[in-house]
Amino acid sequence: MNPERWLVVTVDLDSRDLLDLAAAELIALGGSSVVEQPGSVSTYLPPTGDPSTLMGAARERLASALPPGTELNLSWKWQDNEDWAREWKNGLQPRQITERLVVKPTWTEWDRSSDELIIDIDPQMAFGTGEHATTRGCLRLLDAALRPGDRVLDVGSGSAILSIGAALLGAAEVTAVEYDPDANLNARDNLVQNGVDRRVTIIEAMADAALLADLGTYDVIVANILSGVIRPLFPAFRAALGRRATGKLIVSGILQSEADEVLAAASAAGFTLVSEDREDEWWSGLLKQNLEC
Repeated sequence: MNPERWLVVTVDLDSRDLLDLAAAELIALGGSSVVEQPGSVSTYLPPTGDPSTLMGAARERLASALPPGTELNLSWKWQDNEDWAREWKNGLQPRQITERLVVKPTWTEWDRSSDELIIDIDPQMAFGTGEHATTRGCLRLLDAALRPGDRVLDVGSGSAILSIGAALLGAAEVTAVEYDPDANLNARDNLVQNGVDRRVTIIEAMADAALLADLGTYDVIVANILSGVIRPLFPAFRAALGRRATGKLIVSGILQSEADEVLAAASAAGFTLVSEDREDEWWSGLLKQNLEC
C-alpha cells in the first residue's frame, strides 16, 4: 500500500515502559509499525474512514491498557507519503542484536566482521525492523536455539526479519505465515535482498490450528504475536513440533505482566520454559516439550 498521505497517530507519555505498552496498542489498532521518539510513540495508518472515529477507538484502547490515572495525550495529523518515507528512514539505524546477528536497514552502512550475519531489512510499513524489543528478544533466543538444518515456522512474519534470521543461522527451510498482503509484498523483497528467497516460503493466511495442522512438523517455531493469540495456539504448536525431543517454541509479543499467564497456558499444553529474554516491559520465552505429558 502506498497512499498519497498517511494518518499519523501520536501518543505522548513520560514513561518509557508505558510507551512500549502504547506501541503494542497502536499496532493492534492497525498500525504495521511504530516510530518511537523521546516521550512519544507514533504509528502510520492508511487514510480510511473518519479520523475522529479512529481517535475515539484509539483513546478507548489506550485507556483500557494503560494504568488507571495515566495522563494520555493523543493527537493526529496528515503526512504526505514522501515526508513519511524520509522521516522513517532517518529514525532507523543498524543494531547489533547478538555477537553474530546484526539488523541493518538497507540504506545504512555497517563495518562487518567475518563472523557476523547481516540482516538487511527495508521494513516499509511491515512490522519487524529490529527497533522493537520483541523482535530483538526473538532473534536472541533464535540465535541460541536454532541448529543448522532445522525446519522453522515463523508465525506472524511481518517484514520476514525472523525468517531471514533463521535462514542466515542455517535453517534448511522456513515457512513464514502472515495474513497482511502489504507486509508480504515487503517481505518478499527482503527475502531477495538477503539471498534467502529459495529457503523461505510465505503463506498468506491467518495462523490457526487448522492451518498449522496442514503445514506438517517443524524443529523450531517462532511466534512474535499478541499473547491473546498465542495462548489458544499452544496445543497446535505442540502438534506442529511432532513430539520431537529437540523441538523448540519461541514466543514473544508478550508484556512481562502477562508472562505468568502465558506460561501457565504453555504448561497446560505440555511445554516447559528453557530460557527467557526480558527487555523493557517485554518478555520472550524459549520453550520445549515435556514429552512425559
